Amino acid sequence: MIENLKNNWLFARLSTEQLERVASLAETMHLDEGAHLFEQDDEAKRFFLVVSGQIKLFRLSPDGNEKVIEIFTTGQTFAEALMFREHSTYPVCASALAESELISLQSKDFVSMLRESIDSCFLLMADMSQRLHGLIKEIDDLSLQSGTRRVASYLINLAGAGEDSFELDIPKGVMASRLSLKPETFSRIIRNLHERKILTVARRNITIHNRGELQAIADACEI
Repeated sequence: MIENLKNNWLFARLSTEQLERVASLAETMHLDEGAHLFEQDDEAKRFFLVVSGQIKLFRLSPDGNEKVIEIFTTGQTFAEALMFREHSTYPVCASALAESELISLQSKDFVSMLRESIDSCFLLMADMSQRLHGLIKEIDDLSLQSGTRRVASYLINLAGAGEDSFELDIPKGVMASRLSLKPETFSRIIRNLHERKILTVARRNITIHNRGELQAIADACEI
């Protein structure tokens, strides 16, 4: 169990004594495929490390449709952030996508240990900050990809059939807002399309050099 703990960012900076303490208080769990771990709004008393298998976090809409939020695999933890909130509940449901082995940890025990070591708290904060930056970058990349599709679709519609050069009739900032993009994100997308030699922009004039590729990007919006 200690080796499994050490391989995860949340426990990697703990001392040997702290790891032994965590391991002594942890429990191992086995979930069959499809088994539920917790339900939305259950009291969040524990967090988990996936030793093997896959765990799906999801929410159910009022009409019963399932929206998958995240899938966690071997070596990943989930629900750990909730330990820092008082009287917290799980905002999602969790179930096993495949037969899974978990390490289950009592949140209050882990927080109690952190309270005894300021150094451990700061190390954990540094690791959590780095992880947060990674997640923000991932969201930014996904937003940029989705935004590129929206921009491509909008430009194709503005150009019309057979028109490879046209004038923008609204300011770029307004166009960005229309497409639910920040102006800097819109500029990055246009620059990327320019670097890929799909189009060029000169003030308000846009010239499409590769309509087929721009159309292919736009069509991805419909997938």
